[in-house]
Amino acid sequence: MLPEGFVYIADVIPGVREDVRYAGCHNFMGRPADGYAAARSVCTRECAQALAKAAAVFAADGYTPLIYDAYRPQRAVDHFVRWSLDLDDTLGKAEFYPTLDKAELFEKGYIARRSGHSRGSTVDLTILDAEGKPLDVGGEFDWFSAVSGHAYAQLTPAQKRNREYLKTVMEKAGFLPYSEEWWHYRLKDEPYPDTYFDFVIE
Repeated sequence: MLPEGFVYIADVIPGVREDVRYAGCHNFMGRPADGYAAARSVCTRECAQALAKAAAVFAADGYTPLIYDAYRPQRAVDHFVRWSLDLDDTLGKAEFYPTLDKAELFEKGYIARRSGHSRGSTVDLTILDAEGKPLDVGGEFDWFSAVSGHAYAQLTPAQKRNREYLKTVMEKAGFLPYSEEWWHYRLKDEPYPDTYFDFVIE
């Protein structure tokens, strides 16, 4: 079902956990995004192999990666843009952007017409402890706030350590962090740096 060069992450990393937010309603739109016909995480083979290296380090330390998103169809990005322009649709505001006017989301870069996710080598993730609970990093996935940035200073020492641990492991595995989102990592040597894919996740 996948184009050449793409894989399901769970096929490469046994035991990985998935909470593919845009396949369901627990996201900033409050509804599934276009192009997510199944709650499965997909990425390029190279991205999955690098992620497997990170997962091995996490496992050795007693952790398990939890994937929120990876490859994102361009039609989903287009859906985000349409949603951002409908200022009356605020289903997810209380949880995901409580302190922002929806009209500012596009202007401030939280919503964009292109996403590195659509090139297939970007992943959004956190890690779970031995009890299956996400590590406390001082903020939730897809929270549109300065709190989500790597440079946010008002964190506890433990939260800072957890963010830094995730970042260090992912960087050593070949990923680059995004300064505004603690969960977002792009493969440094992505195989399709100029191609934005639009196949449906099934």
